[in-house]
Amino acid sequence: MLCAGVVWTSGCFTGRAPAKPVINSIGFAHPVIPHVTPEAPLEPPPAMEFAPPIAPPRLATSHSVPARPRSASLPAAEQAAAEKSPEPTIAPEVTTEEMTTAKAETQHSLGVAEKNLTLARGRPLNATQQDLSAKVRGFTENAREAMRSGDWMRAKSLAKKAEVLSEQLAASL
Repeated sequence: MLCAGVVWTSGCFTGRAPAKPVINSIGFAHPVIPHVTPEAPLEPPPAMEFAPPIAPPRLATSHSVPARPRSASLPAAEQAAAEKSPEPTIAPEVTTEEMTTAKAETQHSLGVAEKNLTLARGRPLNATQQDLSAKVRGFTENAREAMRSGDWMRAKSLAKKAEVLSEQLAASL
């Protein structure tokens, strides 16, 4: 049975393709280059002098850094006062009429935002509503801080943002 299986899988002995000749495969491995002899002798190469390459210009210059001066340490009270210097505020020049309208609009927007926040108190809020209420509180705090510093235009824009977000919060309740 085993012999019949071997004969069956080996196929026909007379129908096999002949193996490739070894000579052709050796010819591809080592190509034959024809030898050409020049009829006229070649000229000698021209004499050229070697010049060393020119150094490229320096792209970056090194700067020496001076030593950092040492100063006596300040007392703790003076150091704390130096660190907490008030930040300068850049505010556009506004007329008194614009300032009074900005004050009125700021007060109105903050009132609406506070009213909408009181509607949301005590109710269960989802994650989006909690995020909105936190943003409204942040904007109202920043608007009140801007009011204390006298920057009414910034206070007005922050209060308006708080009002818009609080209206979205009230609509989603």
